[in-house]
Amino acid sequence: MNNDDQTNDKPVAYDTDGKPLFATPQQPAEPEIQRQIVHIARSTDPIRQEISPEIKKKHDESMRLYPNLNLSDAEYVISSVSRHPIGLFAPVFITGLLVAMIASFLANYENIMELLRIVNVPNFGTVLLLGVLAILLVLMGGYIAIWVYLSNRFFLTNESVIQEIQLTLFSRREQTVSLINIEDASFLQTGILQTMLNYGSIRLSTEGDETTYRFAYVANPRAEIAQLNNAVEAFKNGRPVEQSQNENN
Repeated sequence: MNNDDQTNDKPVAYDTDGKPLFATPQQPAEPEIQRQIVHIARSTDPIRQEISPEIKKKHDESMRLYPNLNLSDAEYVISSVSRHPIGLFAPVFITGLLVAMIASFLANYENIMELLRIVNVPNFGTVLLLGVLAILLVLMGGYIAIWVYLSNRFFLTNESVIQEIQLTLFSRREQTVSLINIEDASFLQTGILQTMLNYGSIRLSTEGDETTYRFAYVANPRAEIAQLNNAVEAFKNGRPVEQSQNENN
């Protein structure tokens, strides 16, 4: 370094604040970059959400009442919706009509045989046995139809909607939709009968795949949809979902 550079590096005077003054402009020194190292630790096991005693009690009660439902550790049933009794009219009516027809045939067997002019009349004991067996089969068929109808149920929980679908005696399936995925929930009542007896169908549509779920013969569908919409809004906004006071078991 020459003498000029050494002179320029030295202050020639000081101002009133004591700051040095140089003969030539000085280049500002580059600020020192401080590097900070952050260590991130990831737990090997997922952190389990703490479940309050109140939620645990509701969950245990729901599992006791509905042991077939697949509920999460913090999930409990808010409302259980069965089908309206109006749907039982058809199987009960048909079963009763068939039983009455068979019984009437047995009671008037001889007169019917004479009216038809049948010469070789079958033994009445055999006909009676066959008639009793036919009545038992009809009653069994009617019972199965009623059981299948009543086995279709709709459950609203604090996390999802669960629909149990019983198609036949040996055909059963379950549909589960998370409340976060429900985009629209509505009900439909058509005709004088549905309006007078206050039953109808409810409809759910989901986001993304635009799947639609329907459940028919729902008693008081307006109240059920109102409760469902409140549960969806509370769940999406992180608020606790209130349990129904008038739960249908």
